[in-house]
Amino acid sequence: MAYAIPLWTQPTVPVVGGDPFPVRRIYCVGRNYAAHAREMGADPDREPPFFFMKPADAIVPEGSTIPYPPKTANLHHEIELVAAIGKGGRDIPVESALDHVYGYAVGLDMTRRDLQNAAKKEGKPWDMGKGFDQSAPCGPIRRAADIGHPDKGAVTLSVNGAERQRGDLSDLIWSVSETISYLSGLVELQPGDLIYTGTPEGVGAVVSGDTLEGAVEGVGTITITIG
Repeated sequence: MAYAIPLWTQPTVPVVGGDPFPVRRIYCVGRNYAAHAREMGADPDREPPFFFMKPADAIVPEGSTIPYPPKTANLHHEIELVAAIGKGGRDIPVESALDHVYGYAVGLDMTRRDLQNAAKKEGKPWDMGKGFDQSAPCGPIRRAADIGHPDKGAVTLSVNGAERQRGDLSDLIWSVSETISYLSGLVELQPGDLIYTGTPEGVGAVVSGDTLEGAVEGVGTITITIG
């Protein structure tokens, strides 16, 4: 098929022991750890989950150096478990939601916090605070068939060797299965979708030259340098 303009490259994430995973959409869950909700000034009670999105081409492979983004003086790290959807569906029951997961990875939700905070204060969308270029670093996906469906295990992030974030998957307010079920009631999930499942407390600023090292126990690691 011919196109009016050159076709862009399909964003992908490596799969351990398999072919690359094509990325369709990136959904992110906001404030899904109680302690992080508190540090952001929100009520940590179990309200219905809410979501924001990043473009698929915001994906950055593990080991990359990413530029410090423009129009911000307060770039923050947020370490997260990422669920990769392998089978789509709408109104997916909680009990069968994990059947739709192809695998898991470790991701970073990079955030222009000053832009996000200004947008929240003015009641405007967060898009430019969250969905900017190279804002979604993601490590290799490990297949659920190989590692199962982790529901506990440390989630950590260090900057230049000093630990900044630490939580546990068991602290998620909404589990992966509950998140998938709820989200599939809002949109029809499709193979290739990624869900960034939320970050524990300890988010903070990074600057040019910083090296970020994140891990989710039983899933993998990610290392990113800020250029």
